[in-house]
Amino acid sequence: MTVELVRANAHDSDVLFAARVSTLGEQTVEHSQLDGSASEADEKRDRGLINYLMRDRHGSPFEHNSMTFYVRAPIFVFREFMRHRIASYNEESGRYRELGPVFYVPSDERNLVQVGKPGAYDFLPGTAEQIALVQQQTRAAAIHAYEAYQRMLEAGVAREVARIVLPLNIYSSMYVTLNARSLMNFLSLRTKREGSSFPSFPQREIEMCAEQMETHFEKLMPFTYAAFNVNGRVAP
Repeated sequence: MTVELVRANAHDSDVLFAARVSTLGEQTVEHSQLDGSASEADEKRDRGLINYLMRDRHGSPFEHNSMTFYVRAPIFVFREFMRHRIASYNEESGRYRELGPVFYVPSDERNLVQVGKPGAYDFLPGTAEQIALVQQQTRAAAIHAYEAYQRMLEAGVAREVARIVLPLNIYSSMYVTLNARSLMNFLSLRTKREGSSFPSFPQREIEMCAEQMETHFEKLMPFTYAAFNVNGRVAP
């Protein structure tokens, strides 16, 4: 899974000026960007305000920012992404271009055995035999499907028809744009972390994407990110 931060207009100051406009009005405009000269007392006050907003779930100030990611992952991961109707998506199209022969095959480290009940599954390592079976069958299915796809294209069949034989583990690419509030909602559901108020049990492949997005978020908005974690990883 590959996640790149393409562009961002996202800073803790975006949260601060949006929140303070409710009491300071036009006075917030000149302070809408932090210039790096904040005193220790100012920083403590800013952290405190962000933590208060997060703790008491005053969410709208966290929406005044934007992050755009380029994601490359298997199609089955994108279908899980798009369950989150809190972002803008534009995906590579198999109608307009020929898809390349790049397929996801689980690594040896991917847990394979599911135990537990719905909503609280645990996944355990597979045996050597199970790992070999999954990898061999996945590769064989991908090769067979892509050869069928190529035969139809060579026969003049339209791309939008030929693609129907391709499996969900073929790679695609997309842009995802969202704000910090939406990203925190996504992370709360698609990562499994100690200390979360509402434990989540994501599929590992989308969690791999979420972890990379979270790394960028931490660097862009460190006060917001810290408050998110301290308050149980609940989106405000």
